[in-house]
Order: sequence, then structure tokens, then C-alpha cells
Amino acid sequence: MNNTLKHKLLICCFTLTLIAVSCSKSESPKIQDPIPVGIEIDFVKTLGGSNNESAQSVIQTNDGGYAILGYTQSSDGDIANKTNTSFDYWLLKFDQNHNLQWQKTYGGSNDDRGNDIVQTSDGGYAILGSSKSNDGDVSENNGFNDFWILKADAFGNVSWEQSFGFSGADDGISMITTNDGGFLITGVLDVSASGGQGNTKTTSKRHAGGDYWAIKLNSAGTMQWSKFFGGSFTDTPYGVIQTNTNEYVIVGSSDSDDVDIKNNKGSYDFWVVKISETGELIWEKSFGGNQADEASGIVATNDGNLLIIGDTRSNDQDISTNNGAADFWVIKVSPEGTLIWEKTYGGSSFDAARAITKTQDGGFIICGSSRSGDIDVSDNKGQNDAWIIKINNNGELLWQKNIGGTEVDLAYDVIELNDGSALVVGESSSSDFDIQNNKGFSDLLIIKTK
Repeated sequence: MNNTLKHKLLICCFTLTLIAVSCSKSESPKIQDPIPVGIEIDFVKTLGGSNNESAQSVIQTNDGGYAILGYTQSSDGDIANKTNTSFDYWLLKFDQNHNLQWQKTYGGSNDDRGNDIVQTSDGGYAILGSSKSNDGDVSENNGFNDFWILKADAFGNVSWEQSFGFSGADDGISMITTNDGGFLITGVLDVSASGGQGNTKTTSKRHAGGDYWAIKLNSAGTMQWSKFFGGSFTDTPYGVIQTNTNEYVIVGSSDSDDVDIKNNKGSYDFWVVKISETGELIWEKSFGGNQADEASGIVATNDGNLLIIGDTRSNDQDISTNNGAADFWVIKVSPEGTLIWEKTYGGSSFDAARAITKTQDGGFIICGSSRSGDIDVSDNKGQNDAWIIKINNNGELLWQKNIGGTEVDLAYDVIELNDGSALVVGESSSSDFDIQNNKGFSDLLIIKTK
């Protein structure tokens, strides 16, 4: 080998060494996967008056239409037959062509806000929320907020109503129809104000603050049993299902680490409670990290497991990845509460999941809100946008879409319609970009995909 060739080889080796050393000392740039293509939007509607309105829950009805429950403060604009400006439950019934068939408001002279709706076997509706009233449609108030459940017929006329609570802030949040034709209603019991009342039988365990409160009713609204679960801090349930073996699984958040909670991970956790058909605690599990993690919804999967959604601010313990301030967090657990997998979705700012529905193809649509415009989120119109994603049974992100304007726009519930489109409801304060009309402060928001 001649000297010229040796010199060239030495220069080449030295150059490669410098490149290798340089690469080893500097962090490789992150290659981001393409953001999944968003679904197309069919329409965006806002309904309301000059004050505040919000949609909290939506169901598909037996006739192919849908019903939306929320609350209204207005007595003008799109709200009919309301004369005062206190908050009332607001129930709206639409046909399958998205035409409003009728609307009703329910409440008294104080603050009454609807949170959840189910259709009953007779074609009517049962609606749950919180009430501070003791007049108008509300026959009783036990002090501050009570659970208030109302049964209406197929046209929204009141069949019966019931209040449950004590002297503190007792908030009805979620409900289901049960396999025996009754109802399970859940929410927060202010145990400190109740003096430990709230269980069907007295308990020797001392609780404090707010606890999960589960009340079993028969089809006529008569209480069959009542149980509360939690610790000495704040425990708030947001979702419940009944299993095919008649137990109940309740999900929410807890920052307690005593009494019923045995393994708090730090700050607020997803707290999952399984109880028997008669309300006895079977098991409880905490999932999360050292920051705030709050569960907001649950569905059963086709393979017999459970999918639980919410948001996480953590990046340790049960959470493998965090994209920013807060992400959608989805966990899959077995019927025994064993973690199977977990996934986060979101961008570098605050993203919070609020509801989940199972789709006809075995996937799941999740809705909530996002302040991000990067990583998994295609863009941001300003402040919070409504954000909708679809995942498959393995948690892979199939598509995502954000809808909003320059003000606060939030999605609280979602269903899949018979044609495979998604219907999302929430509230909006915007009047630009995707939201063309605003009637007052916040409006009831309806979004339909194609």
C-alpha cells in the first residue's frame, strides 16, 4: 500500500471516529410518527340563551334518534318555557335526522344541574344530577346539594322524582339501568356533613371528606341499599358499569391513602372499586403515578376486560409516557383489576379525556378537551378545543380531530350512531373557526362526524 493511500485511509477513519463520537455525545433527534388523519365533521351546532348552557350526557334512543341532558341558566334564546335564571336540568330529544322534537327543563328556584341520562324500558328517561332546590319540580332538599333523580315518560313528562342526601354537598354524577330493571346512581357523599350516614347498615370505619356513594333503586325509584367507599380525603366517582355477573365497577379519582384505599400511588389516582350486587366491596385498585391522575369513564371490552379513561399528569410508576402537562390516559384491566396495558395520547399542553364509547367495529371513541397542537394533536384553535380520538382494541390511535374556536370549547360525552358516525356533546364559548354561533356566555355544543 502506497503512502498516499495510507494517508487517505487515516483521514477517512479519523473523520468517521469524529462523527461517531459526535453522535454519541449528542441526543438523536426524535422522529415523530405522523399524526393520524382526522375524521371529517358533518356539522357543529350550538344551542342556548344569553347566560350559560352545557351538555353533559347523550344517549341514542330506541327510535334511532338521541337525547341530550345538561343544564341551562337562560330563559331566552333556544330555551322554551323557563322563566327564571337559576340553573335547571335541560333535556332535549332529537329524531334520527337531527331535528329537535321537544325540550324540557326541570328544577326549582335554586341551582339544579343534570349530569347523566339513561333510557328506560318503557321508552322514557331517567335523569340524574345535583339539586339545591326544594320547590318547583323538586319536592325535598336535605341541605345544600342532593342527588336528584327524575323519571320522565317518552315525551319528557315527569313520572316521579327523588332526592337523596344529607346536610352537605352530595352530588349525583353517573347512573346506569341495572340488570333487574332498576337503577344504580353514583356520586359524591359529603361524609363529614352526613355524620357517617349513607350506608344501609352502620359502619365502624370512620370516613371524612367526600366518598364514592352508590345507591341502588328499584324501577319505581325506591332505595334498596346505599353504600359509600373511600378514605379521609377526596374520592370522586365519575363512571360505573354493571358486569355480566351482576357486580358493579365504579371508577373515579382519589387522593386518600387510608380506610378503603390501600395503595395510593401519589396525589390523585385512578381509583377503581368493584362491588357485589348488594354493594359489598370485592376489591379496590389504584392506578397512577406521583402526580394527579383522574379516571372519568369505563366500558367493557369484547374480550371480557375493562377499558378505563381519564387524564394523567404523571410520568412514572404505572404511566410509561407523558407528552406534556396532562394527557389522555387509557388503561385496560382484567375483571380482577390486573393492569393489562396503558397508553397516553396528547400533546405538550393540557389534554383531558372525559367519556368513552364502544364502536360497532370493536374500537373505542374517546372525547375530551385539548390545549395542545402537537404530537398526537393536529392543531389548536385557541384555549381548550373539543378533542375526539378513536383507538382500536390494542390502543392504537386510528384518528383524531379537534374542534373549537378561540375561547373554551369542551366535550363531555360521545356516542356512536347507527350509521357509524360519532355524536359528541359539551359546551362552547367560541364564535369563530369551527364554532360559528354563540348565543351567550357558554352554549350547549353538538358535534357530528361523517
